[in-house]
Amino acid sequence: MNVSSANVTMVIQYRDSFTKAVTKNVIVIVLGISIHYINAGLIQTFTRHEVFYTNPRYILFFHLVVNDLIQVTLTSVLFVISYILYRIQVSVCCVFVLIALFATENTPLNLACMAMECYIAICRPLRHARICTVRRTLMLIGLMWATSMLSVLPDLFVTLATQPLDFFRSRVFCLRETAFPDPRIVQKRDVTYVVYLVVVWLVIFYTYFRILFTAKAASGDARKARNTIALHGFQVLLCMATYAEPLLRQALLLRFPRNRSDSQFACYIIIHILPRAVSPVVYGVRDRTFRRHLRNYLFCRGGPTKPRLV
Repeated sequence: MNVSSANVTMVIQYRDSFTKAVTKNVIVIVLGISIHYINAGLIQTFTRHEVFYTNPRYILFFHLVVNDLIQVTLTSVLFVISYILYRIQVSVCCVFVLIALFATENTPLNLACMAMECYIAICRPLRHARICTVRRTLMLIGLMWATSMLSVLPDLFVTLATQPLDFFRSRVFCLRETAFPDPRIVQKRDVTYVVYLVVVWLVIFYTYFRILFTAKAASGDARKARNTIALHGFQVLLCMATYAEPLLRQALLLRFPRNRSDSQFACYIIIHILPRAVSPVVYGVRDRTFRRHLRNYLFCRGGPTKPRLV
């Protein structure tokens, strides 16, 4: 409870003025609605055209978009709640934080899988259809969620074992540190993030350089795939900001001790919103096939295809 009290006390000390609070919430809501509108178009496009929901590459992209929607929705709701209700019950906060963490940790794993699929398509084209099937792709998505759960659920188990039941009925300013205050959770989180980053970056570098060598003497498709892997790497860089959030927040607090709320707002936009705004642009708008169908949705031009859900 000491950690929770300390966080709450520090936030109270640097509460925003009414005008600043309204401005920040309007920015978050507008950005959230914009991201949701584009992602809803991507999902609508995916579910209405067979070329997408029967292709492992687009299924992985669809999974990435769904994770972005979950993450943006939950973090935006928590942001607004922090100004309206300020503190919520710990048990409710735990549910919000756990689901957001599942979606957040899925993202780098999904990017690594997309890079591997791209590598197989370019460097192993004759085996691509046999290796990258819809069934195996769905199993891979299930494995991602299982991995994220194995990484995040111990936070809940440790908290259940170390905190009294009254703690879960108390009200806190909802952060990961206040919902799961045991210091061992922080150590476990740091180790997990390091492992995630090492594995994902090894996959990104391996696939990029293999495709790079192929692209030197191959078609334009290989060169396009090389650029796609580079964009995967850029997206992973943005995801890394999530892993560096505690250090970044602490550094900003030390540098700007009188602007704590502004520093937290900047961290939120850079770490939780910006990467999710980039995803639809990098993968959805850049893809020629997806772009053609997406344009019809965004500009309300209906197509002849019948709706179908995955």
